[in-house]
Amino acid sequence: MSTIATNEYINQPEPEFSAEKMKEVQRIIGLFPEGKQKSALMRILHIAEEEFGGWLSVPTMNYVARLLNIQPIEVYEVATFYTMFNIEKPGKVVLEVCRTGPCMLVGSDQIIEHIEKKLNIKAGETSADGIFTLKTAECLGACGYGPMLQCGKHYHEHLTPAKVDELLDTLRKEHSDK
Repeated sequence: MSTIATNEYINQPEPEFSAEKMKEVQRIIGLFPEGKQKSALMRILHIAEEEFGGWLSVPTMNYVARLLNIQPIEVYEVATFYTMFNIEKPGKVVLEVCRTGPCMLVGSDQIIEHIEKKLNIKAGETSADGIFTLKTAECLGACGYGPMLQCGKHYHEHLTPAKVDELLDTLRKEHSDK
């Protein structure tokens, strides 16, 4: 169940941006005409996700809504629509596998199944060790290089089960001590 649908956040205090981040948020809001602050929403959600642990909790989304003078539902709609945002706490490493037509034609479904089996999770879940979260994504813009996945700012292309295993082993070593 999505965190938005639960009551666990009702009485929690809203987070607050650091002074440095608030200055950046105010700068971004100032780029838009009065009454059009909502136009800054996606940029501010990225900042909020970075500032508050890699995901957007309900209190965080409520805080962003208040800063932009919009209704919380307007923030929830954007945060839940775009797969680039995490509305549940992710693992240390988020694997986003492209599943659109061009990647499916060259085996993205098999790559997703391989990762699910290897990590003993389904898409949308986090591994028991808290290292990996597997997500599927709609078009990551590398149609000629599929099947592919995005991990942070890095694309991994022309994937095979062997390449995936090597990547998972490398990432596990990098993140198991952190």
